[in-house]
Amino acid sequence: MSGPHPSTAQIRYAVRSALADLSPGAVVLVACSGGGDSMALAEAVAHEQRHDDWSSGAVVVDHGLQPDSAEVAGMVGERVRALGLDPVAVERVVVADRGSGLEAAARDARYAALDAVADRVGATVVLLGHTLDDQAEQVLLGLVRGSGARSLSGMPSTRGRFRRPLLGVTRHQCRESLEAEGVAWWDDPMNDDPAFTRVRARRAVADLEADLGPGVAAALARSADLLREDADHLDSLADSAVQALGAGPWEVDDLAALPRAVRTRVWRRLLVAAGAPAGQVGTRHTDACERLVTSWRGQGPAHLPGDLRATRSGGRIALSR
Repeated sequence: MSGPHPSTAQIRYAVRSALADLSPGAVVLVACSGGGDSMALAEAVAHEQRHDDWSSGAVVVDHGLQPDSAEVAGMVGERVRALGLDPVAVERVVVADRGSGLEAAARDARYAALDAVADRVGATVVLLGHTLDDQAEQVLLGLVRGSGARSLSGMPSTRGRFRRPLLGVTRHQCRESLEAEGVAWWDDPMNDDPAFTRVRARRAVADLEADLGPGVAAALARSADLLREDADHLDSLADSAVQALGAGPWEVDDLAALPRAVRTRVWRRLLVAAGAPAGQVGTRHTDACERLVTSWRGQGPAHLPGDLRATRSGGRIALSR
């Protein structure tokens, strides 16, 4: 008797490995859009739960961004139920763009819905269907934006209750698996709309593969893994430095003694702790604080998010509103 298709076997193994630490009776939710990636993930989860002692369900988020979104969400819900996932929650959300862009607003609404359902059913883990290709696109976007190591490190495999088992699996492999298992999926037309940054990044990766040869996506994803290790280490050093510095005002000499790669991370932590919204603290703000240490010419305060001011006086730097 022959085994499953190689792509199916790889995806099921990735899921099995990602859930190996679960306790008996744990509940796993699959975030499923109905696309090829999340349906391949749902199929693998449904298969693995038959051989383990945890149970699985799914969450289908209807963003309401297309006229037939409710019908599509209902169809996806039926498909994952047919695979054997239960409970299946179909959640309608309101996507409110408050200036961050439609993609970011949809993502925020989606994660809020996933958290709410997970709380409601007592789920230990929520699985996301991001693939190696998604990781490569994330790194490419970070490069274009001139981001630092943390942004270039891409998406982590685990963050809180969220896990991404398929970061080592390609989009093509997901569709190969579904075809082999006879599972249908839905192609979202928004995934081909160049109005969205993510779609343009996807096309750019494909163009690079065509021009430079295969392996570009895998190389970008591998770079993310390496940079994540570096970023994790620097973040650990920054956490220790913040603890050692204590409450402000902070001595300029103490700040100057820190390596710049650590000090910029320290600034971010100090600003957020003082009340700056984390999502608004950027490089230009940490650079403004840096100048108070490294380029002091008697200048006035640095103006920062959250109505904060960083001022230098008497060899010390203070943050205040």
